[in-house]
Amino acid sequence: MDNFIFQNEPIIRLSFFAGIFTVMALAELAAPRRPLTASKSKRWMINIGIVVINTLAARVAFPVAAVATAFYAGKNGVGLLNLVDFPYAVKVIIAVIALDFAIYVQHVLFHAVPALWRLHMVHHADLDYDVTTGARFHPIEILLSVAIKMAVVFVLGAPPLAVIVFEILLNATAMFNHSNVKIPTGLDSLLRLFIVTPDMHRVHHSAIPDETNSNYGFNLPWWDRLMGTYMDQPAKRHDGMTIGLNQFRESKKLGLLGILLLPFTGKTGDYPINKGSKED
Repeated sequence: MDNFIFQNEPIIRLSFFAGIFTVMALAELAAPRRPLTASKSKRWMINIGIVVINTLAARVAFPVAAVATAFYAGKNGVGLLNLVDFPYAVKVIIAVIALDFAIYVQHVLFHAVPALWRLHMVHHADLDYDVTTGARFHPIEILLSVAIKMAVVFVLGAPPLAVIVFEILLNATAMFNHSNVKIPTGLDSLLRLFIVTPDMHRVHHSAIPDETNSNYGFNLPWWDRLMGTYMDQPAKRHDGMTIGLNQFRESKKLGLLGILLLPFTGKTGDYPINKGSKED
């Protein structure tokens, strides 16, 4: 199983990405949650363009990715889980949960540290919220995320199967919870006990700083509740909330080149945690 994963990891991930992206894109057309305010075709070209750049950058900078790191750790007995005699299935479950918590902590740090927030602004500067928003990250943030993930996998000694399962879950849930899909309130309340829903994560993309700094989870919803960062609903409700960042409201300045330069040219605003009211 591990050898199959290692040999086919890119194909497995791409297949799941394409399939889930297609399903969520069609669901958005069938049952949209909010009317879009910006040109969808322009936004999609920009967001998908960033995905292509990120994929190439990650493959060039880290040809040996998290799955290969897991193989190395396993063969050399490195990492916490390789020091204990747990059943393989238990190690996989522990590793997936631990990796999800690590992503939650990483996400909080990208909001707390102004230099990292500059990179993360690219994700939040989208003026609308749909399935493509879930893949819209600055290339430098992606490279940092891959490096952090590899370090966590190495220290944890995560099994290769756990890594690929986590990668698939992270991609799938990111597209799901960033989608502009209407889910009945009762079903949403039930689902968000087990997974981050679109309504739960959309609060995180509010232009109001206190709401932006809440609901950091991508996959499991428990961390926000346990760490005190959970917010049930936005103040202006989902139909009335403003998506994006207050300092970036002109779509003509948010083209592909503008987005790539945003961390170096844009203001951070009041969004970094505990930053105060002054912009730098």
